Amino acid sequence: MNIKPLPDNGDLVVVKITEVKNFGANGVLEEYPGVEGYIHISEVATGWVKHIRSYLREGQRVVCKVIGVNPERKVVDLSLKRVNQHQSREKIAEWKNEQKADKLFEIVCSRLNRNPEECKEQFGRRLVELFGTLFAAFESAAQSNGEWLPEMNGDWKNVFVEIAKENITIPEVSVSGYFEVYSLASDGVERIKEVLTIPEDTGKVELEYVGAPRYRIVVKDKDYKKAEEILKKVVQIVNEKAKKLQVEVEFNKQ
Repeated sequence: MNIKPLPDNGDLVVVKITEVKNFGANGVLEEYPGVEGYIHISEVATGWVKHIRSYLREGQRVVCKVIGVNPERKVVDLSLKRVNQHQSREKIAEWKNEQKADKLFEIVCSRLNRNPEECKEQFGRRLVELFGTLFAAFESAAQSNGEWLPEMNGDWKNVFVEIAKENITIPEVSVSGYFEVYSLASDGVERIKEVLTIPEDTGKVELEYVGAPRYRIVVKDKDYKKAEEILKKVVQIVNEKAKKLQVEVEFNKQ
């Protein structure tokens, strides 16, 4: 869902090439209905471009940077050479996510028995303003526990969260570090095992032996801040046990 009629200078946009000429190419902006773009041959690639068709063809989708906007004509000047591969991959992924979000939004509207334009004005536009993209709003709803967006009211919220949880998979993130554990006691091995035994309800924690005296710990969660909190809790548990059992422990975050 796009709430702007035109992109701004510097924006990255997905362009479908419609016509390739000797000195440039025309295309339509996928995220901005009715808006056309033009890539001059000098903005196709760094260096001299002998044959523009070596770089562009009709029907091809490319990511370009906006370098000029004509609001009256709804035409923008574009540059292909000012976008690197990393930016291009990220933008294409973002665009595909927004396509998915638009389809989910239509499902929300259908369950509410309202048309998409009505829903867009009632809450869609506001969600994009709050989260930057509609997909980010669905991600937030999918991760929610309890009331989501208490500052917003409406019967649409429960339906939106329901659709989000049914269709959005939140990828896990991980944080890790290393414990160095020492004990000179006769039963030192057993003490170390006890120190490094983490309660199952702490979270998704993996502990692996690297080589004496090092152990690697990995904490996984769908929320980065929560993963950090779990790791801190684990370190605290280990330190408390180590102190009680007279085991030396040193922790280094990776």
